[in-house]
Amino acid sequence: MCGILAVFGIVDNSLAKRSRIIELSRRLRHRGPDWSGLHCHEDCYLAHQRLAIIDPTSGDQPLYNQDKTIVVTVNGEIYNHKQLREKLPNHQFRTGSDCEVIAHLYEEYGEDFVDMLDGMFSFVLLDTRDKSFIAARDAIGITPLYMGWGLDGSIWFASEMKALSDDCERFISFLPGHIYSSKQGGGITPHGTQKAFLQVHMNPYFCAVMKRLMTDVPFGVLLSGGLDSSLVASVASRHMAESEAACQWGSQLHTFCIGLKGSPDLKAAREVADYLGTRHHEFHFTVQEGIDAIEEVIYHIETYDVTTVRASTPMFLMSRKIRSLGVKMVLSGEGSDEIFGGYLYFHKAPSKEEFHEETCRKIKALHLYDCLRANKSTSAWGVEARVPFLDKEFINVAMSIDPEWKMIRPDLGRIEKWLLRNAFDDEQKPYLPKHILYRQKEQFSDGVGYSWIDGLKEHADKHVTDAMLMNASFIYPENTPATKEGYYYRTIFEKFFPKNAARSTVPGGPSIACSTAKAVEWDAAWSKNLDPSGRAALGVHAAAYSEEVGANGTKSMNGPPQKPQSHMLGSESRSIS
Repeated sequence: MCGILAVFGIVDNSLAKRSRIIELSRRLRHRGPDWSGLHCHEDCYLAHQRLAIIDPTSGDQPLYNQDKTIVVTVNGEIYNHKQLREKLPNHQFRTGSDCEVIAHLYEEYGEDFVDMLDGMFSFVLLDTRDKSFIAARDAIGITPLYMGWGLDGSIWFASEMKALSDDCERFISFLPGHIYSSKQGGGITPHGTQKAFLQVHMNPYFCAVMKRLMTDVPFGVLLSGGLDSSLVASVASRHMAESEAACQWGSQLHTFCIGLKGSPDLKAAREVADYLGTRHHEFHFTVQEGIDAIEEVIYHIETYDVTTVRASTPMFLMSRKIRSLGVKMVLSGEGSDEIFGGYLYFHKAPSKEEFHEETCRKIKALHLYDCLRANKSTSAWGVEARVPFLDKEFINVAMSIDPEWKMIRPDLGRIEKWLLRNAFDDEQKPYLPKHILYRQKEQFSDGVGYSWIDGLKEHADKHVTDAMLMNASFIYPENTPATKEGYYYRTIFEKFFPKNAARSTVPGGPSIACSTAKAVEWDAAWSKNLDPSGRAALGVHAAAYSEEVGANGTKSMNGPPQKPQSHMLGSESRSIS
């Protein structure tokens, strides 16, 4: 992961202003500690802080086309860059960087090239021939991007808002799947829709994992022991064992887990690692160490959302340990719960239509929650997180499935994400032990140790009085915190980002166990016990399926759930638009 900063139309283009751009770009150096670059063209500046993953020796940015008339600064990875290069036989490339292809694609195809990219990306491109520029972000928003406006009429783009907050009068989170074009009058518009792939098997997931092993540096997998991270580790480990091309760092996969001593995740992750034969690294932290890191965490993740802060802190601490081992890239399991309805509140979905609509709402909001957490918690220490479940082809496959097969049906032995579990339930060559494959959902902030959340609440109680919370609406009229914990995080956030524009980038509204506000309506009792923890409010955690799925993973006496028929899967074409 890298850090980008681009500014266009600055009135003062003196040497002092160049120094200011360098200073602001330096605020993003944690994202890219390996090298810095800056391109200036009249009143336009493109700066870059590089984390070298592909072509570490010659892929420094900004990047250019052959005659250097096109300049681009990119944060992300383009997984299909080799295939795209084949479409450009008349172009001469200067580096082996996957991101250089963006400059050449623009030169060849104009602004319509963005939908050709398969990857996670945010980029800004300058055409020096007419001083036009574009900015774009991937369809899910896996990599962050913010846009701002200065009082002098200047337009700004940056990977994190800390590079904009002092010099921009207003700034926003750039919408995923959109493009800004100065040629088109400066509007932010969608950069196209993806075609639906109606395959009815999980083969695209294998491809999604394998393409994310594209790297020239040491890598590993974040392994919590839950279903999603365990499947990522299993597929990656199997591929590495079978493919010499993936083994330049050795055939043994490295896996990483963090938790309080005795936490559910540590135990499950160790078991999965032993089963897969990975080189496992287990890290511990104490509640006090986590609390001590909260301020730094909020500075880096740039949000006061309670669930995000809770989950980001252990991930932040783990990323520092991972980087100390020389690892610069990790695979992670984000996105599966949104695609397959894996959160525990999905038990109460009243219909398959509502189930599907909620998954769509969750996917659209990923850039404000899980993608933001995974990206910024790891980037704080110069580590890149890649998310196979958010591969665009895999999403199209999964979202084309009739949501009836995603519904949670205890009467049929179907727990949350049953469809995904069943797809990898291979009797001949098991991917995972049965009881891991059918382990119930644990939110990351819960799985690292239940006393973590309790400790955070106790700490907030000591710092926020009843009177402070009672008057919260007067102090914070926008997105008013409803709990002492939320109030505590808000005060820290406001210290670093005091402008209205900053607080407006953070989502709000009622939520139960990570639901959207709309899903709270599924159960009248939920509005009286709003808590983002997966275990706190639902009554389905831990014992919900003791009869359907035992400790050894066997299903209930109803027998194995019926496998979906091919004519049922993909019988209705759906999208997340």
